[in-house]
Amino acid sequence: MNEDRTELSGENASDTAPTAVDFAVREEAQKSSPRRLMPVLLLAVGLGAALAFDLHHFMGFESLSENRNAILSWKHDNYSLSIAVFIVAYGIATAISLPAAIWMTIAGGFMFGTVKGGVLVLVGATLGATVIFLAARYAFADYFHVKCSGAVQKLEAGFKENAFSYLLVLRLVPLFPFWLVNLVPAFLGVSTPIYVVSTLLGIMPGTFVYASLGNGLGMIVDKGGMPDLAIIWSPQILLPLLGLSVLAMIPVIYRRYTST
Repeated sequence: MNEDRTELSGENASDTAPTAVDFAVREEAQKSSPRRLMPVLLLAVGLGAALAFDLHHFMGFESLSENRNAILSWKHDNYSLSIAVFIVAYGIATAISLPAAIWMTIAGGFMFGTVKGGVLVLVGATLGATVIFLAARYAFADYFHVKCSGAVQKLEAGFKENAFSYLLVLRLVPLFPFWLVNLVPAFLGVSTPIYVVSTLLGIMPGTFVYASLGNGLGMIVDKGGMPDLAIIWSPQILLPLLGLSVLAMIPVIYRRYTST
C-alpha cells in the first residue's frame, strides 16, 4: 500500500513538476537582454525621430495639395521607384506607429488611383503591422506569459481559439487604434499567418474608402474643398463594415452554440 502511494505521489509530482522546457522558457522570459529589446527600441527611436521632424504633418492635406503636381511628375518619371518608395514608406510608418495612416492612404489613391493605390497600401500596411507584431512578440511575449495571471491566460486561450474572427472584427470596426491591434495579438499567442491574413482582409474595406478619396483629391483641391475624413462613419460605409463584422463572428457564435 505504501509503495502504491509512493508510486502515485511520484506520478503526480512528475505530472505537475515543471519540465526542462518550462524552466528554459521562464529563464529566457526573465532575461532583460538588450538583444531581445533591440527591435522595439529601434521602432521607438524611429517614431521619436519622425515626430521630432514633424513628418506626420508633412504627410497631411496641405503638403499634398501644395505639392501635388511635383508628386505626380516624379511618379510619372520614376514609376517603378515610386511604387517601391511608397510601399517602404508606408511600411515604416506603420511599423513605428506614426499617426499618418489616413493621409498616406489618401496619398496612395492620389498617386496611383483607387485600386492600385489601395493594393499598395495593403501591402505596405500589412508588412509594417507584421514587423511591429513580430518585434513585440520577440521582446515581450515570453515575459508576459510568465507574469500574466490565470484570468489573462484564459483570455489568451479563448482569443487563440477564434483568433482569426476576433482580429478580423478588430480590423473592420474603426473603433480600435491600429497600433493597439498591431500589438495586442503579439501577447496573446496569435500565429503569424493568422495575424497577416486577418490584417490584410480586415483593413481592406477602409483602405479602399480612403484611397478613393485620394483618387478625387485633385478635384477637391480645385474646388477649394477638403477630403471628408469622417466618411468612414457615414451610414453607407459604417453599416456594411458592421455587417462584415457580424459575419466574421458567426464561426465564434457557432462554436459556442455547438459546444453547449
